Amino acid sequence: IKMLTLQQFTFNPFSENTYILYSDKGNAFLIDPGCSTHSEEQQLKTFIAEKGLTIEKILLTHAHIDHVFGLQWACDTYALPVHLHPYEKEVLERNPSDARLFGFTFPEFDGQIVEIDTHTILYIDDAPITLRFVPGHSPGSLAFYVEREAFIISGDALFRRSIGRTDLYKGNTEQLLSSIRSQLLTLPEQTKVYSGHGLPTSIGEEKQHNPFLQ
Repeated sequence: IKMLTLQQFTFNPFSENTYILYSDKGNAFLIDPGCSTHSEEQQLKTFIAEKGLTIEKILLTHAHIDHVFGLQWACDTYALPVHLHPYEKEVLERNPSDARLFGFTFPEFDGQIVEIDTHTILYIDDAPITLRFVPGHSPGSLAFYVEREAFIISGDALFRRSIGRTDLYKGNTEQLLSSIRSQLLTLPEQTKVYSGHGLPTSIGEEKQHNPFLQ
């Protein structure tokens, strides 16, 4: 029987992938809430309600603005803190000023933060989710690995046939390539990769076909 299900939503002008990971008992994690309009919020809320899910944790792979449009809403709606790597706190804090550069306003995050890192193991029911540190696209990027289900949520580190951009604050191409090689490509080849943008892929496919990794 399949224990965990991953539901993907694509939100906001940046086509960001928001994920809900849930068990057949209805316990769930909300990952990278990128909903930026009322109708996107409703889409998430309706899915959660119709499936009878209990959101236990809100997690961020990283705190770039496209991944946190719905963060305040999610933390308020589900009365939960956000879990992120300590190095991402300054990225989260920069979002209001980054938004001004894009020509829109973005309120400062006003919610609780729980720091997580590679020593943290998270559980949905009894299924462990381990954390891999994959900096380079942003300084505190994390990927969430569900070994039991053979998939990883990679954030913006690794994409189908591509890698995360490194021209943003504290981005570093060498560091990103090193993260991908040591933390992601070492996983079993059949491991599915669910990225922060675009279509899913697998570790084997990217080893073979990703032009950045040849």
